[in-house]
Amino acid sequence: MGFLDALLGRSKPVRPDLDQLFALPSAAVTLEAAAGFRPTGLGSVCFASVEGGAFSRIQDEARGLLGGSVEFSQDAYGYTWLLARHPEQDVAGLVNDLHAVNTSLEEAGFGPQLLCSLIGFRDGKDRSLALVYLYKRGTFYPFAPQPGGGEKRDNPLELQVRAMLGDDLTIEKDLARWFPVWGAPGL
Repeated sequence: MGFLDALLGRSKPVRPDLDQLFALPSAAVTLEAAAGFRPTGLGSVCFASVEGGAFSRIQDEARGLLGGSVEFSQDAYGYTWLLARHPEQDVAGLVNDLHAVNTSLEEAGFGPQLLCSLIGFRDGKDRSLALVYLYKRGTFYPFAPQPGGGEKRDNPLELQVRAMLGDDLTIEKDLARWFPVWGAPGL
């Protein structure tokens, strides 16, 4: 960071640390013990759409890395989602797959298009929860849609999860960056 950046209040963006994803298995244990949320075995990576042959290459590479346990979709905003499936108890395997996909995209020059990765959880009351990793911030946050559909969040639950996982994950401090991921595959 230069002198002018310091004077103008600008800071360098945090360099993504994909290895932080490896903290998710222990966070999953904490989440289950403290709140009864169990992993669903679903996780996804979201990135800005890539056109043409590059997108086909990404799909082929992901299928080669993960076998047949991967699906691609586009959301209403034009973002591409890659959904990976694992047995519910295999959080470490799911995290390894998400890490491999993120790393592969980054090494292929698509790092700027990466937005987030998430792993889904569900509790005995059929509430959904996702732990979302913000690629460009290098932080996590919980996203909890209220049961019954619609686009309403369970903010008290999100804040409880933040308190529970503060020792396990680097939690995003700026609540304005806890973006909703409505309809995300894996949620």
